[in-house]
Amino acid sequence: MAASVLLRRGRLLEGATLAWNVTGVAVLAVAAIEARSVALAGFGLDSLVEIGASAVVLWELSGTGEQRQRRALGLIRAAFVALAAYLAVQSLVVLLSGSRPEHSPAGIAWTALTGLAMFALAAGKLRAGLGLGNPVLTHEAAVTVVDGLLAVAVLVGLVLNAALGWWWADPLAALVIVSYAIREARSITRDLTPVAAGREVPR
Repeated sequence: MAASVLLRRGRLLEGATLAWNVTGVAVLAVAAIEARSVALAGFGLDSLVEIGASAVVLWELSGTGEQRQRRALGLIRAAFVALAAYLAVQSLVVLLSGSRPEHSPAGIAWTALTGLAMFALAAGKLRAGLGLGNPVLTHEAAVTVVDGLLAVAVLVGLVLNAALGWWWADPLAALVIVSYAIREARSITRDLTPVAAGREVPR
């Protein structure tokens, strides 16, 4: 497929991700207040991280140059670190406080739709990024996967809380995603490591 087509597709996918998450911030804010849900409030903050990552990729795709690409990768790595830190703190606070949210039909519906949307968008970004040989787009696809995984984790927690009263299910699931985010941040760090003596840095 032509590079121009892949580049246009990458921009459209990032634009769609950005629009979805901007809408999500508003929807989740209302749902979190109504249900007094720490998980939904946290997921809204995650949407802000995804908005930032999408903005970085759109900026990188608008130009060329290795320095620009390295700067964009560094910003995405920072987003992963922030996401991992937020998830870890949020999960521990919920577990220690024993916070029990109310049922949230709106939260369940939105997180279910978000999970499906993020996985579809991530697959498209990965294909476009690999076709372009663009590590910024492929790494941001991983950010989108994390967003989808978090949506599923929050969804499972909301459903188990509504059906069985298992309020602790969501923070436990979120802790699993922390390891995924840390792994992706380390992967970007390896990509940013300068190549020495003309040899590829071992992965």
